[in-house]
Amino acid sequence: MLLTVKVQICSGKSKILKEYRFKDFSIYSGNDVFDILLETIIEKSYTKVFVLADTQTEKYCLPLLKKYLFDIRLITIENGEQNKTLRTAEKVWSRLQQEEADKKAILINLGGGMVADIGGFCASTYKRGIDFINIPTTLLAMVDAAIGGKNAVDFNGIKNAVGTIKQPSVVFIHPDFLNTLPREEMLNGYAEMLKHGLILDKEYWDKLISISTLEPNKISPLINGSIKLKMQVVKKDPDEKSLRKILNFGHTIGHAIEAYSLALDKKPLKHGEAVAIGLITEAFLSKVKLNLSNKELKQIADVICRCFPKYSLRSVLSPDVIGYMKQDKKNIEDAINFTLLKKIGKAGINFTCSESQITAALNYYDSL
Repeated sequence: MLLTVKVQICSGKSKILKEYRFKDFSIYSGNDVFDILLETIIEKSYTKVFVLADTQTEKYCLPLLKKYLFDIRLITIENGEQNKTLRTAEKVWSRLQQEEADKKAILINLGGGMVADIGGFCASTYKRGIDFINIPTTLLAMVDAAIGGKNAVDFNGIKNAVGTIKQPSVVFIHPDFLNTLPREEMLNGYAEMLKHGLILDKEYWDKLISISTLEPNKISPLINGSIKLKMQVVKKDPDEKSLRKILNFGHTIGHAIEAYSLALDKKPLKHGEAVAIGLITEAFLSKVKLNLSNKELKQIADVICRCFPKYSLRSVLSPDVIGYMKQDKKNIEDAINFTLLKKIGKAGINFTCSESQITAALNYYDSL
């Protein structure tokens, strides 16, 4: 990975852009990234430019993009995880086909994690793959969903059951989009940032838990830390054969709780809220399996319970949650596969836990 800081002069004013350059794509972060976006579109001579947005990002984020791109074809989908389905993907493919998009067309995904996931999936499968660009508009997408090349839809209630691994051509991160987000959306991304610190960098974890508020001006300087940590892993293992599984800490239980909530709750948990539960419960399993210290387990639980609303698991049946976990893509044969912590800042992959241990972890969370 090559990290550079670009300084461009425009109208006597310096523009600071962070650029993360990899073998096949780059990530740009800063308030002037759309100048680079326009240059990219012109340089690549794309035949048609499509923008995929949901109903929220069309309203709040598209106007800024339109200041830079004029001849675009907008595809709008309903927002929310419940719409990350093959049915929605069919609508996107149909629009691309109706507009006669060819192999030299480009799809720009303007939105949060759901838009990045389904947009990348549609682009990587349409005509066996067209280029796509991710412009994340939520903290969750900026630090996780829009980077790394995982694209998917949910299927039969299972998170990300059908998908591809294909990197976007470019990712453009514009921190000003954070100003459009309510606090619950900031929390949604904060959970993934906490995960990055827990599995890879204790110093980063300490920085994250020391901030006093999740206001954009406090959190945006820390975004690049998550980008660097995640992409260090992705660069070594882009296809998730081994090391990349480390990024799944908190997600085996988290995805199961999220799917359960999506199926049964009137107001389903957001991804980050479910992952927060996963971080605590899988930290408990880390104590059981790898002797994570009581001190670190307590710190993890205290930090997350202080930030995230509590979700009652008393009415949740463990066999139902475990049933979702048995569908997890990381599993081998009948064993439920976990990434667990050896200590804060260091994790290991491919650990299995019994159903009784998982139930104990859920009970631990509920007792807090």
